Amino acid sequence: MKKVAIAGLSLIFSVGALGTVFAAPQAITGTLEDSFCFVTMGAHGPDHKKCATGCAKKGIPIALVEKGSDKMYILLPPKNDTVMPDDVINKMEDEVTVTGDEYDKGGVSYLTVKSIK
Repeated sequence: MKKVAIAGLSLIFSVGALGTVFAAPQAITGTLEDSFCFVTMGAHGPDHKKCATGCAKKGIPIALVEKGSDKMYILLPPKNDTVMPDDVINKMEDEVTVTGDEYDKGGVSYLTVKSIK
C-alpha cells in the first residue's frame, strides 16, 4: 500500500512538473510594435506603421503590447527555424489578438504566434 501511495504521489508531482515545461495556449489582445522603436524612442501609432512594418521585415523582434497594461510579449514564430508569418508583419501597429503559447524566461515574456485576428 505504501508503494502505491508513493507511486501515486510521484506521478502527481511529475505531471505538475510537466505543466511548467509545456505552456498553455493564451489569447492576448494588444498592439503590434517593432521593439526597437517602441522601446528606445517610444514610437508607435498609425504614423509609425510604415517604419514598424519595415523593421519587422528586416528582422527586428515584434512586440505585442497588451491592451490595458504595460506588459509586453516578444513574439516568436509558430515553430523553430521559420520566419514570422506575413499576416503578423502586415498588421504592425494594429490592435490584434494573438493566440499562442506563453513562455517567461529571464524576466522576458514570449508568445508563439499560432493564430492572429
